[in-house]
Amino acid sequence: IRYAREKGIPVGPGRGSAAGSLVAWCMRITNVDPLDFELIFERFLNPERVSLPDIDVDFCERRRGEVIDYVTQKYGRDNVAQIITFGKMKARAVVRDVGRALDISYAEVDRIAKQIPFALDMTLEKALLENPILKEMNAKDPNVKKVLAIGRRLEGMSRHASVHAAGVVIAPGPITDYAPLYKSARDEITTQWTMNEIERIGLLKMDFLGLSTLTLIQDALLEIKRTENIDLNIESIPIDDPKTYRLFCDGQTYGVFQFESSGMRDLLKKAKPERLEDLIALNALYRPGPLKSGMVDDYIARKQGQKAVQYMLPELEPILSDTYGIIAYQEQVMHIATKLAGFTLGQSDVLRKAMGKKDPEVMARPQERFLTGAKQNGIDKRKAKKVFKLMENFSGYGFNKSHSTAYALLAYQTAYLKANYPWHFASALLTIQAQDANKLSTYLRECRERKIPVLPPDLNESQLQFSVEPGNGVRFGLTAIKGLGEGAILEFIAVRQGLGRGITSIYELSEIVDLRLVNKRVFEALIKSGACDSFGKRETKESTPEDVRHYRARLLASIDAVLDHGSRIQRDKNLGQPDLFGETDSDEAGYPQYELPEASPLSELEQLQYEKETIGLYWSGHPIDRWADKLKAFGAVTTVDLALKQEVLGEVSLNSNANGSNGNNKGVDHREPDRKPKPVENISIGGIVSNIRPLKTRKGDRMCVMTLEDSHGSLEAVVFPEPFRIYSKIIEVGQTVLVKGKFEGNEDSLRMIATEIVPIEILLKGIAKSIAVRLSSPPHGKETFTKLFELFKQHKGNGLVALSIEDHESNIRVYLDIDSQIRVHLCDSLVAKVKKLCGSQSVTLN
Repeated sequence: IRYAREKGIPVGPGRGSAAGSLVAWCMRITNVDPLDFELIFERFLNPERVSLPDIDVDFCERRRGEVIDYVTQKYGRDNVAQIITFGKMKARAVVRDVGRALDISYAEVDRIAKQIPFALDMTLEKALLENPILKEMNAKDPNVKKVLAIGRRLEGMSRHASVHAAGVVIAPGPITDYAPLYKSARDEITTQWTMNEIERIGLLKMDFLGLSTLTLIQDALLEIKRTENIDLNIESIPIDDPKTYRLFCDGQTYGVFQFESSGMRDLLKKAKPERLEDLIALNALYRPGPLKSGMVDDYIARKQGQKAVQYMLPELEPILSDTYGIIAYQEQVMHIATKLAGFTLGQSDVLRKAMGKKDPEVMARPQERFLTGAKQNGIDKRKAKKVFKLMENFSGYGFNKSHSTAYALLAYQTAYLKANYPWHFASALLTIQAQDANKLSTYLRECRERKIPVLPPDLNESQLQFSVEPGNGVRFGLTAIKGLGEGAILEFIAVRQGLGRGITSIYELSEIVDLRLVNKRVFEALIKSGACDSFGKRETKESTPEDVRHYRARLLASIDAVLDHGSRIQRDKNLGQPDLFGETDSDEAGYPQYELPEASPLSELEQLQYEKETIGLYWSGHPIDRWADKLKAFGAVTTVDLALKQEVLGEVSLNSNANGSNGNNKGVDHREPDRKPKPVENISIGGIVSNIRPLKTRKGDRMCVMTLEDSHGSLEAVVFPEPFRIYSKIIEVGQTVLVKGKFEGNEDSLRMIATEIVPIEILLKGIAKSIAVRLSSPPHGKETFTKLFELFKQHKGNGLVALSIEDHESNIRVYLDIDSQIRVHLCDSLVAKVKKLCGSQSVTLN
């Protein structure tokens, strides 16, 4: 840890019970002063416990490898190894493996795998019991039956070996004297024994964990220094910053360590944390046990002054006042045992562990000792029994306060940056999540909601990572473009630095870059993502969306010629040969001019699909936009409409709470909003399914919460078991759907209860009766008619077709009667293809 700090490698504030050790804090192993938060070291190092204490350490995810290298050099390469772990064949994975071995098509195997619910403990047996669709497939399809039968035999077996995410073993001599070693295909050296065997033979195992939040904080601090010239020390920030607590109270905690799940955000809005102690408590309470038991609701009611805080004995008040009379931490159980019954802290730790086992025989002796000690301290036996029972009940839910405190501090530091340096925090967060398209989309959407401008990828402006452009916004990082390796990106940045200016054209780029790093796939990714659009602004001053689509199409059409040009120029330079054909024409600024080949503009849908393919999200628009008129005609609303409704429904009036203050949080206003009853309204809304959260009711019925996204925002749609049973096959990420249901007014978030879900194409078929295509001559002629006829033949259906052609020379428009036998299927695919062939303004659906 000392080495990491000296080298500027971020280290966590502590984790687990080690944060309770004063010695660890004095040695800067941890950053939380245990005296400030009443943490006790016996939770970590108990003289009455024989097992060795264990310190797990969080390091910056990006630089964790440097720490392992240091340990290897310090203790000797032969004495240090990482630990092996075995990947098991789990339910979904085993289905895919078996399907591949049986040579069943990917689509068929994927169809089976998608019917297996997401859950940590999911098995094929449970999946068949829980999902009637899978059960039916198993009964009717022999292929499915065979895959599942073989899969159940293989399930749970080791599939492959890999390196443990954190474990490092350090031996007093060569590891081979103590444990066998394994060498992977990537030349990684690990022990052949897993973590449990390593500990059992007595070797020292240390956990060096990579924590992305530390990387996030470091990146944000570096960006603040680069753009604002402020040396911010994250360990010296004020712990009572109002903006930070306002962010927690509003539930705006996307990207905030351990506080960003939807359940936690809802809890924050209800609990309204005002100090670090509140965050520590919420971190400890947000777990299945306290949530199901009602402890969390009780905590909120007491904190808000809606319920009186009562203590069974006056001695309990100083121990439980921070959590409003609720036992939230295991350390509180230990404090009660020492205060009431005279236990040593070592004895109280043994009592804590015994309570966790829930064994009446194990508990008999500690209970007797507790009652005897309480009696000696003058406490009534009946009350002492009640207190012991209370401790026993809560101990199963109690959490390690030391761990909760360290991680709450880390969460506060993250939120402080988000509240006070939103652009810098956003750039760091987007960089960390650049390879996760779903998270990237979520965080970009939140940037839009929080009015943080995010600028598109640009080969002349973007850095490797997301970066802040003072006065402009957060610039998209090239690392988030799929298909670009880090080597290629660093090559682009080096080229810019070498030129001392921006790159003027794709031809110029090909002349300078190392074409071993920058191949055809890289050029395609750059163009499809829009990172080369700035070339067009210099050359042809494009500005309209149609111009941009046209320019990208021309760039894509030029790639082969560009690569040939670059290879030839570089080869000639290496041979010392001048250009035999003279210099290329230059523009007014002296930049070389190259002619791009002509090509039909990309359709809007193609442009969006290319952006989704390369940067994982729709950038210049949204696929739902092309349905806007049809959705409006159908009476569907947008998320903007719902947000406006929400503002009206969310009006609240503050009235004094009848209970008043509970006396435990002086200076805090305990008045609660007197919430107006929210009406339920039937709505229809169209969008793309961007996320699905599978759930089960208490009875075990399957349901889900899906996130529906349109061009303005998103909302959650709850799909209860009955509609889920009917529409589960439609509910897939990426599916464009129309959802009907009930919008429940709520001032906190957009949410609806879904009753009906249909693919949007069905809506189009239900409304549109015909397609009208308008052509102009020139440029369209016989060739266009031939291609149109082929398109219509490929999309046979019931829709009518109408054509009109305008002759520019004679200024005459001709309406053509189409053979009554030509009928088409009015689907989105046909519309997109006709627009690409004839122009985006040429198609009307009637």
